[in-house]
Amino acid sequence: MEILGYISAILIGLSLGLIGGGGSILTVPILVYLLGVDAADTAPAYSLFVVGTASLIGASIKYKHGFVDIKTAIVFGLPAIVAVYATRRFLVPEIPDEIFTIDNFIFTKRLFVMGLFATLMILASVSMIKGRKEIVQAEERTFNYPLILIEGILVGVLTGLVGAGGGFIIIPALVMLSNLPMKKAIGTSLAIIAAKSLFGFLGDLSIITIDWKLLLSFTTLAVIGIFIGNQLSHKIDGSKLKKGFGYFVLLMGVIIIIKETIIN
Repeated sequence: MEILGYISAILIGLSLGLIGGGGSILTVPILVYLLGVDAADTAPAYSLFVVGTASLIGASIKYKHGFVDIKTAIVFGLPAIVAVYATRRFLVPEIPDEIFTIDNFIFTKRLFVMGLFATLMILASVSMIKGRKEIVQAEERTFNYPLILIEGILVGVLTGLVGAGGGFIIIPALVMLSNLPMKKAIGTSLAIIAAKSLFGFLGDLSIITIDWKLLLSFTTLAVIGIFIGNQLSHKIDGSKLKKGFGYFVLLMGVIIIIKETIIN
């Protein structure tokens, strides 16, 4: 299972390189089910580091091609960074291992985290299956600051709770609330995800014990996958892959719900 987990790290990077996202949503399930990492606290923290590092590399590539809007990344990213750091540093440690009990059913912290994560997987899969519709932008750049603030905080809290990048939420928000073209929205999203994920991970350093050997090995393999996927992206139609990958993510989300609520 451990070998399969590390192979899956390469596949996460491949998906990021080929279709520009989606793979990071599988990081937590792989860490939990294949590498035996604790689901409630450690796996989301590790995922933040993996997703943050991978997104940073992806954003660097996009920036070289002019597809990262720094001003938008700062405006949207700052509330998300504050929210994710506060969530990991203060909120997550306060969630009890047993949240509530009804008769013989115990709603645990693990069930809360994995259930929320599975829900986000299903939402992300729908986004990938349906595809992104191009939205016509106005000629004048405008910022809807109140909604950007709310969206940034929401994304930051969700990222802090489950360790997902949240690109499927951020990209439409950047297009609609910041009036960015789609290509720039994707690159800017990667920059935001990198910043908030890595800052969120910092909130865990004094709380949990990090297995650096496992984490750095997993992250290195994911990064290798990104470069391989980026090269293959010039030869393979990413839109078709994204839809197929979306169905796979949907299946995984349903399996997690069944496993955590019925089998366990």
